[in-house]
Amino acid sequence: MRFFILVFLILFSFLSCKPSDTEIVDTSTIEVDFSTKRYEVDFYNTTTENLPDLKNKYPYFFPKAFTDSLVIAKINNKDEQELYKETQKQYSTISKFQTELTSLFKHITFYNPTFESPDLVTLISNIDYESRIIYADSLLLVSLDVYLGKEHDFYADFPSYIKQTNTKEHLIVDVADAIIEQQVPLSLERSFIGRMIHEGKKMYALDRYLPTIPDTLKIGYSKSKFQWAAENEENIWMYFIEKKLLFSTDTKLNKRFLENAPFSKFYLRQDRQSPGRIGVWIGWQIVKSFMQNNDVSLQKLLTTDSEDIFNKSRYKPKQ
Repeated sequence: MRFFILVFLILFSFLSCKPSDTEIVDTSTIEVDFSTKRYEVDFYNTTTENLPDLKNKYPYFFPKAFTDSLVIAKINNKDEQELYKETQKQYSTISKFQTELTSLFKHITFYNPTFESPDLVTLISNIDYESRIIYADSLLLVSLDVYLGKEHDFYADFPSYIKQTNTKEHLIVDVADAIIEQQVPLSLERSFIGRMIHEGKKMYALDRYLPTIPDTLKIGYSKSKFQWAAENEENIWMYFIEKKLLFSTDTKLNKRFLENAPFSKFYLRQDRQSPGRIGVWIGWQIVKSFMQNNDVSLQKLLTTDSEDIFNKSRYKPKQ
């Protein structure tokens, strides 16, 4: 009897942790094809003699103003070589990332059959965390030096909310984010609720494209910050209502509640306990509620008016 009770508890625990909005679809018959180039490996092992080969292989990285002498100086730079070697310790092989990419591309193709998988080019960018991923239709540029682990010495001076996403696990999320950014039509929303829902659409697309990734990784919260958001959902919503923020067009609300930040700005004593981008979190919950209560495809969702989503969502924050 104890054995069966233990098994039941384990299964119940697993099911309780599994996101209820995750939809597992069969992508086994979907074929995707993309090439992989390791620019950082080729670049930092280039000599004067084989520099022309490098430039022929990666012409988009060598504008005319970038002379050969500048290239060689960059290759031989001590700090850059150290950054390259540290990155190689983590990414001497990227087979796991390639497997994750294959799964991501299959899921995107499942929902959008016209999607064409971009070719992957890895590089290092002197830890430019604001340009981690560049997606340009046929090319996907990935800065591996931004994903060495949140405790890495290179990130010692970074704020914790930035370091939280400097991990291998977050790499595939950032790739998906970059692709989704181009798939969701440009927002002309002026109201705060419209902007929240616009961001919520992107988060919901992440749910579908990365069904096995934890919600904490998708939104880039620590476990404690994520728990705070979940436990305070009703309080957050009531604050937005009481302060008459939902239909406000005040652009200052973007920095307070939508943009990346160490915490959201309610102007209360508890602010520092909150995660940044709490408006994105609320928009995500509204869109989830809409999809639970309406028979709509993902592609239709991405083009549906935010006001329509809000009115039909039947959103009720968890108490």
